[in-house]
Amino acid sequence: MFVAVLIVADVLSRSRNFHFYYTDDGAVPASLASDGLNLFAYTSDPTIIAALFVIHALVALQLLVGYKTRVAMVISFIFVISLDQHNPYVTSYADVLFRLLLFWALFLPLGERWSIDAVHRDREARTSVFSIATLGALFQMIAMYVINGYHKSGEELWTGGEATPLIMGLDDTTFLLGETMRQFPELLQLGGLTWYYMLLYGWLLFLLTGRLRLLFAGAFVVAHASFAVTVRIGAFPYVAMAGLMLFAQGAFWRDLDRLARLVGVPVDRLHAAAGRVGAVARVFPRHIPTAGGELWTRRAVYTGFYGIAAFLVVALALLAVGTGAGVVPADDGPKEQVEDVAYETMIYQPEWSIFAPVPRTTDRYHVFAAQTTTGERIDVYNDRELSFERPGKQLQQQYGTYRERFYMNSVRRAGDTGPASLALAEHLCETWEGEDGEELTHLNMYYASEDVTMETIDSPEDRDRSTYTIYRHGCGDRDPIVIQDVT
Repeated sequence: MFVAVLIVADVLSRSRNFHFYYTDDGAVPASLASDGLNLFAYTSDPTIIAALFVIHALVALQLLVGYKTRVAMVISFIFVISLDQHNPYVTSYADVLFRLLLFWALFLPLGERWSIDAVHRDREARTSVFSIATLGALFQMIAMYVINGYHKSGEELWTGGEATPLIMGLDDTTFLLGETMRQFPELLQLGGLTWYYMLLYGWLLFLLTGRLRLLFAGAFVVAHASFAVTVRIGAFPYVAMAGLMLFAQGAFWRDLDRLARLVGVPVDRLHAAAGRVGAVARVFPRHIPTAGGELWTRRAVYTGFYGIAAFLVVALALLAVGTGAGVVPADDGPKEQVEDVAYETMIYQPEWSIFAPVPRTTDRYHVFAAQTTTGERIDVYNDRELSFERPGKQLQQQYGTYRERFYMNSVRRAGDTGPASLALAEHLCETWEGEDGEELTHLNMYYASEDVTMETIDSPEDRDRSTYTIYRHGCGDRDPIVIQDVT
Protein backbone atom coordinates (compact mmCIF):
# COMPACT_ATOMS: atom_id res chain seq x y z
CA MET A 1 0.00 0.00 0.00
CA PHE A 2 2.88 2.36 0.83
CA VAL A 3 4.58 1.52 -2.48
CA ALA A 4 1.36 2.13 -4.41
CA VAL A 5 0.85 5.53 -2.80
CA LEU A 6 4.43 6.49 -3.67
CA ILE A 7 3.88 5.50 -7.30
CA VAL A 8 0.67 7.53 -7.59
CA ALA A 9 2.33 10.53 -5.93
CA ASP A 10 5.29 10.25 -8.30
CA VAL A 11 3.07 10.10 -11.39
CA LEU A 12 1.15 13.18 -10.22
CA SER A 13 4.39 15.01 -9.42
CA ARG A 14 5.95 14.22 -12.80
CA SER A 15 2.75 15.25 -14.57
CA ARG A 16 3.30 18.84 -13.45
CA ASN A 17 6.12 19.11 -16.01
CA PHE A 18 4.78 16.54 -18.46
CA HIS A 19 5.51 18.33 -21.75
CA PHE A 20 8.85 19.76 -20.59
CA TYR A 21 10.36 16.47 -19.39
CA TYR A 22 8.55 13.65 -21.22
CA THR A 23 7.67 14.73 -24.75
CA ASP A 24 9.60 15.83 -27.82
CA ASP A 25 8.12 19.30 -27.36
CA GLY A 26 10.19 19.77 -24.21
CA ALA A 27 13.84 19.92 -23.24
CA VAL A 28 14.30 16.15 -22.93
CA PRO A 29 13.21 14.55 -26.24
CA ALA A 30 13.08 10.80 -26.71
CA SER A 31 16.54 10.89 -28.30
CA LEU A 32 18.01 11.59 -24.84
CA ALA A 33 16.39 8.56 -23.21
CA SER A 34 18.62 5.84 -21.80
CA ASP A 35 18.95 2.52 -23.57
CA GLY A 36 17.09 -0.33 -21.93
CA LEU A 37 13.59 -1.32 -20.90
CA ASN A 38 11.36 1.65 -21.74
CA LEU A 39 7.68 1.42 -22.66
CA PHE A 40 7.71 5.08 -23.66
CA ALA A 41 10.39 4.52 -26.31
CA TYR A 42 7.86 3.15 -28.80
CA THR A 43 5.98 6.38 -29.29
CA SER A 44 6.57 10.13 -29.45
CA ASP A 45 2.85 11.01 -29.41
CA PRO A 46 2.16 13.10 -26.27
CA THR A 47 -1.39 11.71 -26.09
CA ILE A 48 -0.16 8.12 -25.98
CA ILE A 49 2.54 9.00 -23.45
CA ALA A 50 -0.12 10.69 -21.30
CA ALA A 51 -2.28 7.58 -21.61
CA LEU A 52 0.64 5.48 -20.38
CA PHE A 53 0.93 7.82 -17.38
CA VAL A 54 -2.75 7.18 -16.62
CA ILE A 55 -2.35 3.41 -16.98
CA HIS A 56 0.69 3.58 -14.68
CA ALA A 57 -1.43 5.29 -12.00
CA LEU A 58 -4.36 2.89 -12.47
CA VAL A 59 -2.11 -0.14 -12.03
CA ALA A 60 -0.74 1.48 -8.87
CA LEU A 61 -4.33 1.79 -7.59
CA GLN A 62 -4.79 -1.92 -8.37
CA LEU A 63 -1.69 -2.55 -6.29
CA LEU A 64 -3.09 -0.33 -3.52
CA VAL A 65 -6.18 -2.51 -3.07
CA GLY A 66 -4.20 -5.71 -3.58
CA TYR A 67 -6.04 -7.18 -6.56
CA LYS A 68 -3.89 -9.64 -8.51
CA THR A 69 -1.08 -8.10 -6.49
CA ARG A 70 1.85 -9.87 -8.08
CA VAL A 71 0.73 -9.02 -11.60
CA ALA A 72 0.20 -5.39 -10.57
CA MET A 73 3.65 -5.38 -8.96
CA VAL A 74 5.35 -6.64 -12.12
CA ILE A 75 3.58 -4.10 -14.34
CA SER A 76 4.32 -1.28 -11.87
CA PHE A 77 8.00 -2.26 -11.80
CA ILE A 78 8.19 -2.09 -15.60
CA PHE A 79 6.48 1.32 -15.63
CA VAL A 80 8.77 2.73 -12.94
CA ILE A 81 11.85 1.58 -14.87
CA SER A 82 10.44 2.99 -18.10
CA LEU A 83 9.86 6.43 -16.59
CA ASP A 84 13.40 6.57 -15.21
CA GLN A 85 14.86 5.40 -18.53
CA HIS A 86 12.76 7.89 -20.50
CA ASN A 87 14.23 10.83 -18.59
CA PRO A 88 17.36 9.87 -16.63
CA TYR A 89 18.22 13.55 -16.02
CA VAL A 90 15.66 14.03 -13.25
CA THR A 91 16.42 10.90 -11.22
CA SER A 92 18.19 10.62 -7.88
CA TYR A 93 19.15 8.08 -5.25
CA ALA A 94 15.48 7.98 -4.24
CA ASP A 95 14.61 6.50 -7.63
CA VAL A 96 17.49 4.01 -7.45
CA LEU A 97 16.42 2.76 -4.02
CA PHE A 98 12.78 2.60 -5.11
CA ARG A 99 13.61 0.50 -8.17
CA LEU A 100 15.67 -1.94 -6.11
CA LEU A 101 12.98 -2.28 -3.45
CA LEU A 102 10.39 -2.86 -6.17
CA PHE A 103 12.60 -5.56 -7.66
CA TRP A 104 12.67 -7.48 -4.39
CA ALA A 105 8.95 -6.80 -3.91
CA LEU A 106 8.27 -8.82 -7.07
CA PHE A 107 8.97 -11.93 -5.00
CA LEU A 108 7.36 -10.90 -1.72
CA PRO A 109 3.80 -11.95 -0.80
CA LEU A 110 2.52 -8.37 -0.72
CA GLY A 111 -1.08 -9.51 -1.07
CA GLU A 112 -0.96 -11.74 2.00
CA ARG A 113 -3.05 -9.34 4.12
CA TRP A 114 -5.10 -6.14 3.76
CA SER A 115 -5.89 -6.97 0.12
CA ILE A 116 -8.57 -8.27 -2.19
CA ASP A 117 -6.31 -11.24 -2.82
CA ALA A 118 -6.41 -12.04 0.91
CA VAL A 119 -10.23 -12.07 0.83
CA HIS A 120 -10.18 -14.42 -2.16
CA ARG A 121 -7.68 -16.77 -0.57
CA ASP A 122 -8.99 -20.08 0.86
CA ARG A 123 -6.36 -20.38 3.59
CA GLU A 124 -5.46 -18.34 6.64
CA ALA A 125 -2.83 -15.65 6.15
CA ARG A 126 0.67 -16.71 7.15
CA THR A 127 2.10 -15.25 10.35
CA SER A 128 5.64 -15.10 8.97
CA VAL A 129 7.49 -15.40 5.67
CA PHE A 130 11.10 -16.41 5.03
CA SER A 131 12.78 -16.62 1.61
CA ILE A 132 15.74 -15.40 -0.40
CA ALA A 133 13.58 -12.44 -1.42
CA THR A 134 12.88 -11.43 2.20
CA LEU A 135 16.61 -11.59 2.94
CA GLY A 136 17.37 -9.60 -0.20
CA ALA A 137 14.87 -6.87 0.66
CA LEU A 138 16.19 -6.51 4.22
CA PHE A 139 19.83 -6.54 3.13
CA GLN A 140 19.05 -3.93 0.45
CA MET A 141 18.23 -1.37 3.13
CA ILE A 142 21.12 -2.44 5.34
CA ALA A 143 23.62 -2.30 2.47
CA MET A 144 22.54 1.23 1.58
CA TYR A 145 23.03 2.43 5.16
CA VAL A 146 26.29 0.64 5.93
CA ILE A 147 27.98 1.48 2.61
CA ASN A 148 26.98 5.12 2.96
CA GLY A 149 28.35 5.15 6.52
CA TYR A 150 31.60 3.63 5.28
CA HIS A 151 31.97 6.40 2.67
CA LYS A 152 31.45 8.99 5.40
CA SER A 153 33.90 7.38 7.83
CA GLY A 154 37.01 8.90 6.25
CA GLU A 155 35.79 12.49 6.28
CA GLU A 156 36.46 14.73 9.28
CA LEU A 157 33.36 16.84 8.63
CA TRP A 158 31.25 13.75 9.39
CA THR A 159 33.32 12.30 12.21
CA GLY A 160 33.64 15.77 13.78
CA GLY A 161 29.95 16.61 13.51
CA GLU A 162 30.17 19.72 11.29
CA ALA A 163 28.64 18.09 8.21
CA THR A 164 24.98 18.41 9.19
CA PRO A 165 25.09 22.13 10.18
CA LEU A 166 26.82 22.88 6.85
CA ILE A 167 24.25 20.89 4.88
CA MET A 168 21.49 22.77 6.66
CA GLY A 169 23.21 25.95 5.52
CA LEU A 170 22.55 25.16 1.85
CA ASP A 171 19.77 27.48 0.71
CA ASP A 172 19.24 25.56 -2.52
CA THR A 173 18.21 22.36 -0.72
CA THR A 174 16.78 23.28 2.70
CA PHE A 175 13.14 24.25 3.15
CA LEU A 176 10.29 24.24 5.69
CA LEU A 177 11.98 23.73 9.09
CA GLY A 178 15.52 23.77 7.67
CA GLU A 179 16.11 27.45 8.25
CA THR A 180 14.76 27.17 11.81
CA MET A 181 17.06 24.27 12.62
CA ARG A 182 20.08 26.40 11.66
CA GLN A 183 19.57 28.28 14.90
CA PHE A 184 20.55 25.15 16.85
CA PRO A 185 24.01 24.15 15.50
CA GLU A 186 24.89 22.09 18.59
CA LEU A 187 21.72 20.05 18.18
CA LEU A 188 22.48 19.57 14.48
CA GLN A 189 26.00 18.38 15.30
CA LEU A 190 24.63 15.85 17.79
CA GLY A 191 22.01 14.70 15.31
CA GLY A 192 24.59 14.39 12.53
CA LEU A 193 26.93 12.29 14.67
CA THR A 194 24.02 10.09 15.77
CA TRP A 195 23.01 9.57 12.14
CA TYR A 196 26.60 8.77 11.16
CA TYR A 197 26.90 6.03 13.80
CA MET A 198 23.44 4.69 12.98
CA LEU A 199 24.62 4.21 9.40
CA LEU A 200 27.82 2.44 10.46
CA TYR A 201 25.88 0.09 12.73
CA GLY A 202 23.00 -0.39 10.33
CA TRP A 203 23.75 -4.13 10.25
CA LEU A 204 22.10 -4.32 13.67
CA LEU A 205 18.78 -4.03 11.85
CA PHE A 206 19.28 -7.65 10.86
CA LEU A 207 20.77 -9.02 14.07
CA LEU A 208 18.29 -7.40 16.45
CA THR A 209 14.87 -8.97 16.86
CA GLY A 210 11.55 -8.09 18.44
CA ARG A 211 11.13 -4.70 20.08
CA LEU A 212 14.87 -3.92 19.93
CA ARG A 213 14.78 -4.16 16.16
CA LEU A 214 11.62 -2.08 16.14
CA LEU A 215 13.23 0.65 18.24
CA PHE A 216 16.31 0.79 16.01
CA ALA A 217 14.23 0.83 12.82
CA GLY A 218 12.03 3.48 14.43
CA ALA A 219 15.10 5.66 14.97
CA PHE A 220 15.79 5.51 11.22
CA VAL A 221 12.15 6.40 10.51
CA VAL A 222 12.41 9.44 12.81
CA ALA A 223 15.65 10.50 11.07
CA HIS A 224 14.06 10.23 7.62
CA ALA A 225 11.01 12.14 8.84
CA SER A 226 13.32 14.94 9.95
CA PHE A 227 14.92 14.97 6.48
CA ALA A 228 11.47 15.22 4.88
CA VAL A 229 10.73 18.54 6.65
CA THR A 230 14.18 20.14 6.40
CA VAL A 231 15.92 19.07 3.18
CA ARG A 232 14.30 19.09 -0.26
CA ILE A 233 15.58 15.72 -1.48
CA GLY A 234 12.36 14.49 -3.01
CA ALA A 235 10.87 11.11 -2.20
CA PHE A 236 13.98 9.63 -0.61
CA PRO A 237 12.74 9.82 3.03
CA TYR A 238 9.42 8.21 2.10
CA VAL A 239 11.00 5.48 -0.02
CA ALA A 240 13.34 4.66 2.86
CA MET A 241 10.39 4.55 5.27
CA ALA A 242 8.64 2.08 2.97
CA GLY A 243 11.73 -0.14 3.03
CA LEU A 244 11.98 0.14 6.82
CA MET A 245 8.43 -1.19 7.19
CA LEU A 246 9.86 -4.59 6.27
CA PHE A 247 11.65 -4.61 9.64
CA ALA A 248 8.35 -4.34 11.57
CA GLN A 249 7.78 -7.93 12.68
CA GLY A 250 4.46 -9.41 13.81
CA ALA A 251 4.92 -8.20 17.37
CA PHE A 252 4.72 -4.61 16.14
CA TRP A 253 1.22 -5.02 14.76
CA ARG A 254 0.05 -6.85 17.86
CA ASP A 255 1.49 -4.10 20.06
CA LEU A 256 -0.17 -1.50 17.86
CA ASP A 257 -3.51 -3.23 18.36
CA ARG A 258 -3.05 -3.27 22.16
CA LEU A 259 -1.98 0.38 22.20
CA ALA A 260 -5.00 1.39 20.12
CA ARG A 261 -7.34 -0.37 22.57
CA LEU A 262 -5.54 1.20 25.52
CA VAL A 263 -6.09 4.75 24.25
CA GLY A 264 -9.73 4.06 23.41
CA VAL A 265 -9.63 3.51 19.66
CA PRO A 266 -12.72 1.43 18.68
CA VAL A 267 -10.66 -1.42 17.27
CA ASP A 268 -13.55 -3.91 17.17
CA ARG A 269 -15.67 -1.53 15.12
CA LEU A 270 -12.74 -1.04 12.76
CA HIS A 271 -12.45 -4.81 12.36
CA ALA A 272 -16.18 -4.96 11.63
CA ALA A 273 -15.80 -2.22 9.02
CA ALA A 274 -12.91 -4.17 7.49
CA GLY A 275 -15.22 -7.17 7.26
CA ARG A 276 -17.76 -5.12 5.32
CA VAL A 277 -14.98 -3.95 2.99
CA GLY A 278 -14.12 -7.62 2.53
CA ALA A 279 -17.65 -8.22 1.29
CA VAL A 280 -17.12 -5.53 -1.34
CA ALA A 281 -13.82 -7.17 -2.31
CA ARG A 282 -15.68 -10.36 -3.22
CA VAL A 283 -17.36 -8.45 -6.03
CA PHE A 284 -14.03 -8.53 -7.89
CA PRO A 285 -13.67 -11.72 -9.96
CA ARG A 286 -11.30 -14.19 -8.38
CA HIS A 287 -10.25 -15.62 -11.73
CA ILE A 288 -10.18 -13.54 -14.88
CA PRO A 289 -11.73 -15.70 -17.64
CA THR A 290 -10.17 -15.89 -21.09
CA ALA A 291 -11.58 -17.23 -24.34
CA GLY A 292 -9.07 -20.02 -24.56
CA GLY A 293 -8.55 -20.69 -20.88
CA GLU A 294 -5.43 -19.66 -18.94
CA LEU A 295 -2.65 -18.57 -21.28
CA TRP A 296 0.00 -19.72 -18.84
CA THR A 297 -0.24 -21.55 -15.57
CA ARG A 298 0.71 -19.60 -12.47
CA ARG A 299 3.41 -22.13 -11.77
CA ALA A 300 5.11 -21.55 -15.11
CA VAL A 301 4.92 -17.76 -14.87
CA TYR A 302 6.20 -17.59 -11.30
CA THR A 303 8.93 -20.13 -11.97
CA GLY A 304 10.08 -18.10 -14.95
CA PHE A 305 10.24 -14.84 -13.01
CA TYR A 306 11.96 -16.44 -10.04
CA GLY A 307 14.44 -18.28 -12.27
CA ILE A 308 15.46 -15.20 -14.26
CA ALA A 309 15.77 -13.04 -11.17
CA ALA A 310 17.70 -15.63 -9.20
CA PHE A 311 20.10 -16.21 -12.08
CA LEU A 312 20.70 -12.48 -12.52
CA VAL A 313 21.32 -11.79 -8.83
CA VAL A 314 23.53 -14.83 -8.26
CA ALA A 315 25.46 -14.27 -11.50
CA LEU A 316 26.15 -10.63 -10.65
CA ALA A 317 27.35 -11.58 -7.17
CA LEU A 318 29.59 -14.42 -8.37
CA LEU A 319 31.05 -12.38 -11.22
CA ALA A 320 31.77 -9.46 -8.90
CA VAL A 321 33.58 -11.75 -6.49
CA GLY A 322 35.35 -13.57 -9.29
CA THR A 323 36.54 -10.36 -10.91
CA GLY A 324 37.89 -9.06 -7.61
CA ALA A 325 39.76 -12.31 -7.01
CA GLY A 326 41.17 -12.37 -10.54
CA VAL A 327 39.29 -15.58 -11.43
CA VAL A 328 37.05 -13.86 -13.99
CA PRO A 329 38.70 -11.33 -16.34
CA ALA A 330 37.33 -7.81 -16.04
CA ASP A 331 36.43 -7.75 -19.73
CA ASP A 332 34.89 -11.23 -19.78
CA GLY A 333 31.95 -11.53 -22.18
CA PRO A 334 29.39 -13.24 -19.88
CA LYS A 335 30.13 -10.74 -17.13
CA GLU A 336 29.50 -7.84 -19.48
CA GLN A 337 26.27 -9.44 -20.71
CA VAL A 338 24.94 -9.88 -17.17
CA GLU A 339 25.91 -6.31 -16.29
CA ASP A 340 24.17 -5.08 -19.46
CA VAL A 341 20.96 -6.77 -18.37
CA ALA A 342 21.28 -5.23 -14.91
CA TYR A 343 21.72 -1.75 -16.37
CA GLU A 344 18.93 -2.18 -18.92
CA THR A 345 16.53 -3.19 -16.13
CA MET A 346 18.13 -0.61 -13.76
CA ILE A 347 18.64 -3.02 -10.85
CA TYR A 348 22.35 -2.36 -10.45
CA GLN A 349 23.75 -1.29 -7.08
CA PRO A 350 25.18 2.25 -7.00
CA GLU A 351 27.96 3.49 -4.73
CA TRP A 352 25.47 4.87 -2.17
CA SER A 353 27.67 7.93 -1.70
CA ILE A 354 24.82 10.16 -0.54
CA PHE A 355 26.38 13.38 0.84
CA ALA A 356 29.61 11.36 1.01
CA PRO A 357 32.47 11.11 1.40
CA VAL A 358 32.66 14.92 1.46
CA PRO A 359 29.29 16.62 1.97
CA ARG A 360 28.50 19.42 -0.43
CA THR A 361 29.29 22.75 1.21
CA THR A 362 28.53 25.06 -1.69
CA ASP A 363 25.25 26.77 -2.48
CA ARG A 364 24.36 27.01 -6.16
CA TYR A 365 22.05 29.04 -8.32
CA HIS A 366 21.71 29.44 -12.08
CA VAL A 367 21.79 32.46 -14.35
CA PHE A 368 20.88 32.09 -18.04
CA ALA A 369 22.15 35.25 -19.74
CA ALA A 370 20.31 35.81 -23.00
CA GLN A 371 20.30 38.43 -25.73
CA THR A 372 17.12 39.24 -27.63
CA THR A 373 16.49 40.41 -31.17
CA THR A 374 16.17 43.97 -29.78
CA GLY A 375 19.62 43.74 -28.15
CA GLU A 376 18.24 43.52 -24.61
CA ARG A 377 20.12 41.30 -22.17
CA ILE A 378 18.06 39.31 -19.68
CA ASP A 379 18.22 36.33 -17.33
CA VAL A 380 15.67 33.94 -18.83
CA TYR A 381 16.02 31.32 -16.09
CA ASN A 382 15.00 33.71 -13.31
CA ASP A 383 12.80 35.91 -15.54
CA ARG A 384 14.54 39.17 -14.69
CA GLU A 385 17.03 41.71 -16.04
CA LEU A 386 20.49 40.25 -16.42
CA SER A 387 22.11 40.04 -12.99
CA PHE A 388 24.43 37.64 -11.25
CA GLU A 389 23.13 38.54 -7.81
CA ARG A 390 21.24 35.96 -5.82
CA PRO A 391 17.68 35.51 -7.14
CA GLY A 392 16.47 35.29 -3.53
CA LYS A 393 17.40 34.11 -0.06
CA GLN A 394 15.74 30.70 -0.42
CA LEU A 395 17.52 29.38 -3.47
CA GLN A 396 15.46 26.19 -3.54
CA GLN A 397 12.57 28.34 -4.79
CA GLN A 398 14.45 28.62 -8.09
CA TYR A 399 13.15 25.16 -8.81
CA GLY A 400 9.47 24.56 -9.45
CA THR A 401 9.78 20.93 -8.32
CA TYR A 402 12.50 18.95 -6.59
CA ARG A 403 13.14 17.08 -9.85
CA GLU A 404 14.04 20.35 -11.52
CA ARG A 405 17.02 20.64 -9.16
CA PHE A 406 18.24 17.19 -10.22
CA TYR A 407 17.67 18.14 -13.85
CA MET A 408 19.71 21.33 -13.50
CA ASN A 409 22.48 19.32 -11.85
CA SER A 410 22.46 17.11 -14.97
CA VAL A 411 22.65 20.16 -17.22
CA ARG A 412 25.52 21.58 -15.18
CA ARG A 413 27.43 18.29 -15.34
CA ALA A 414 26.77 18.01 -19.09
CA GLY A 415 28.61 21.29 -19.70
CA ASP A 416 29.38 22.23 -23.27
CA THR A 417 29.75 18.65 -24.50
CA GLY A 418 26.66 16.85 -23.14
CA PRO A 419 23.32 16.66 -24.97
CA ALA A 420 21.28 17.87 -21.97
CA SER A 421 22.59 21.44 -22.04
CA LEU A 422 22.30 21.66 -25.85
CA ALA A 423 18.70 20.39 -25.80
CA LEU A 424 17.71 22.87 -23.07
CA ALA A 425 19.32 25.78 -24.92
CA GLU A 426 17.54 24.89 -28.16
CA HIS A 427 14.24 24.52 -26.32
CA LEU A 428 14.57 27.97 -24.76
CA CYS A 429 15.54 29.51 -28.11
CA GLU A 430 12.49 27.98 -29.78
CA THR A 431 9.89 28.63 -27.09
CA TRP A 432 10.86 31.95 -25.42
CA GLU A 433 8.97 34.99 -26.61
CA GLY A 434 9.00 38.50 -25.16
CA GLU A 435 6.04 40.78 -24.55
CA ASP A 436 6.53 42.52 -27.89
CA GLY A 437 7.25 39.33 -29.82
CA GLU A 438 11.03 39.54 -29.58
CA GLU A 439 13.00 36.27 -29.62
CA LEU A 440 16.34 35.09 -28.31
CA THR A 441 19.45 35.31 -30.45
CA HIS A 442 22.06 34.01 -28.01
CA LEU A 443 22.12 32.20 -24.69
CA ASN A 444 24.86 31.68 -22.10
CA MET A 445 24.25 29.27 -19.22
CA TYR A 446 26.05 30.05 -15.96
CA TYR A 447 25.92 28.81 -12.41
CA ALA A 448 27.16 30.59 -9.31
CA SER A 449 28.74 28.74 -6.39
CA GLU A 450 28.96 30.09 -2.83
CA ASP A 451 31.27 28.53 -0.24
CA VAL A 452 29.31 27.79 2.94
CA THR A 453 31.29 27.82 6.19
CA MET A 454 30.22 27.59 9.82
CA GLU A 455 30.62 31.37 10.02
CA THR A 456 28.57 32.21 6.91
CA ILE A 457 25.64 29.80 7.27
CA ASP A 458 23.25 32.67 8.02
CA SER A 459 25.06 35.39 6.07
CA PRO A 460 25.16 34.60 2.32
CA GLU A 461 26.51 38.08 1.58
CA ASP A 462 29.75 37.16 3.35
CA ARG A 463 30.42 34.02 1.34
CA ASP A 464 33.06 33.67 -1.35
CA ARG A 465 31.28 33.40 -4.67
CA SER A 466 32.47 32.11 -8.04
CA THR A 467 30.62 32.00 -11.35
CA TYR A 468 31.19 29.34 -14.00
CA THR A 469 30.11 28.91 -17.60
CA ILE A 470 28.08 25.81 -18.42
CA TYR A 471 27.38 26.32 -22.11
CA ARG A 472 27.20 29.07 -24.76
CA HIS A 473 24.65 28.77 -27.53
CA GLY A 474 23.68 30.64 -30.65
CA CYS A 475 19.99 30.38 -31.51
CA GLY A 476 19.17 29.15 -34.98
CA ASP A 477 22.29 29.21 -37.18
CA ARG A 478 24.00 31.97 -35.21
CA ASP A 479 27.46 31.48 -33.75
CA PRO A 480 27.77 31.57 -29.94
CA ILE A 481 28.98 34.78 -28.32
CA VAL A 482 30.11 35.77 -24.83
CA ILE A 483 27.24 37.71 -23.29
CA GLN A 484 28.96 38.12 -19.93
CA ASP A 485 32.61 37.31 -19.24
CA VAL A 486 32.87 35.51 -15.89
CA THR A 487 36.49 34.38 -16.10
